[in-house]
Amino acid sequence: MTQTTEAARPAVILLSGGLDSATCLAIAKSQGFAPYCLSFDYGQRHNAELKAAARVAKALGAVEHRVVRIDLATFGGSALTDASIEVPTDGATDGGIPVTYVPARNTILLSYALAWAEVLKGDDIFIGVNAVDYSGYPDCRPDYIAAYQAMARLATRTGVEGSPLTIHTPLISLSKADIIKTGLALGVDYSLTVTCYKADDEGRACGVCDACRLRAAGFADAGVPDPTRYQPA
Repeated sequence: MTQTTEAARPAVILLSGGLDSATCLAIAKSQGFAPYCLSFDYGQRHNAELKAAARVAKALGAVEHRVVRIDLATFGGSALTDASIEVPTDGATDGGIPVTYVPARNTILLSYALAWAEVLKGDDIFIGVNAVDYSGYPDCRPDYIAAYQAMARLATRTGVEGSPLTIHTPLISLSKADIIKTGLALGVDYSLTVTCYKADDEGRACGVCDACRLRAAGFADAGVPDPTRYQPA
């Protein structure tokens, strides 16, 4: 394992390979943290994002990047982990939680990040959740993050011994346009990222799923060119 220096505190960054998590990594690094990136092969249908995560981690100078394999597709229950459930492409919503929500995903991913942070003797985890321009997932809300952080401080040796963990959510109250502007100011190359729920093996986006719509609108609102590669019509 790569050793951190005394000048840089280790932080675990949950890195999906998408726009938000890439920005989160850049923010963590700009704040002086030594970033240890953690990605997951959890049975998602948009597996091209893992290649994107590797590109982003390398480009932004992660100390280390690990990919953990878990199988949430065993349970299904989401359009992202069950091929029998179609990813919505019409942009319609009834105001409820969409079928692209993966049951308990952030709780599971944060638990892995928590374990690695303890091993690294680090007190910081970064996650790119957002409660403004997002799809309505319950595990992206501020009260969820606050509850998880409280639990983590009770459930870990470092927390009990007086060094409580902090879950950083620097994007949680930003619009997608502001996220993009922040990332560009920090040198993020968004052409390396993949956000689409239906990306093909080459990482090209479908252009019509909810994730694609939010991403495209963000670039338009930010007034900057969209570097996304799209699948042929």
